Amino acid sequence: MADLDTINDSPKTKRVLLLKPRGFCAGVVRAVDIVKIALDTFGAPIYVRKEIVHNSYVVNDLAEKGAIFVNELDEVPEGARVIYSAHGVSPAVRADAKARGLKVIDATCPLVTKVHVEAIKFAKQGYSLVLVGHRDHEEVEGTQGEAPDVTQVVSTLEEVDALVVPDPEKVAYLTQTTLSLDEAKYMIEALKKKFPNIHGPHAQDICYATENRQVAVKNVAHGADLVLVVGSKNSSNSNRLVEVSKNLDTNSYLIDTADAINPEWLDGVNTVAVTAGASAPEVLVKDVVEYLQGMGYGDVNEVEVMPENVRFGLPPEIVQAIASAPRV
Repeated sequence: MADLDTINDSPKTKRVLLLKPRGFCAGVVRAVDIVKIALDTFGAPIYVRKEIVHNSYVVNDLAEKGAIFVNELDEVPEGARVIYSAHGVSPAVRADAKARGLKVIDATCPLVTKVHVEAIKFAKQGYSLVLVGHRDHEEVEGTQGEAPDVTQVVSTLEEVDALVVPDPEKVAYLTQTTLSLDEAKYMIEALKKKFPNIHGPHAQDICYATENRQVAVKNVAHGADLVLVVGSKNSSNSNRLVEVSKNLDTNSYLIDTADAINPEWLDGVNTVAVTAGASAPEVLVKDVVEYLQGMGYGDVNEVEVMPENVRFGLPPEIVQAIASAPRV
């Protein structure tokens, strides 16, 4: 494992800094495994509400294996088996699934479930809820759905300033798990200034993987001429990695695959840092590194900023299915 300071002292050669941690987080590994195990155990088709994770390569791969991705439950035949995506769903979706007799497997990331539980708790205690996040994101829709009558979503400082609540002394905030650390910090500071007695979660809602990948970019961006982030355009945490790099004045691009790299981006670039959003598979990172090697970036150094060893267990529906599957 290379040390960044040592790398920066080396002569100017065309090189790749491969950031670690990168790519799949524990919630994504769990969600993808759930779909694969469900297909192996129950057979195709298996319906999945929304993209299981926000990565086109992963979704296309699972679709080829027999997963059918739908936008809403009314596209799922009554009584069929459906998987909720890692981003979570609202109680209204759960009620709809029950009414239609669907066999549900819940692949919601446990860290998203934590935020849902917090929303329910604050609402029951009579708080007005402020949810910091992107209102068109599935995770935010699901969390807001836990307490829709008392929850307001804010995405900008202007929206914080315009907030009106029944009782300014009884306000709580939560955040989307995939926000930029800096973005969340500024928003929370603004909320605390507007509502000095505001309550928040005991531990931050931004997930460990989102934070770790952003910290890795912050640690390495100053030593790179370009940062390439492997991830899909609808991946919130991947977009945040690009923003983090650009905020440090290092040029950065979000790419779904190596094919998306514009050779002109590499003009005059000696050092390229490569990372991947939490829903991007390692095979795509490998393709990017191989492309860069083909463009003369022969020196590849993996830079580990911090260890990451989080694992999440499978939901009971899948554990029971594995246990009852016939032994071959």
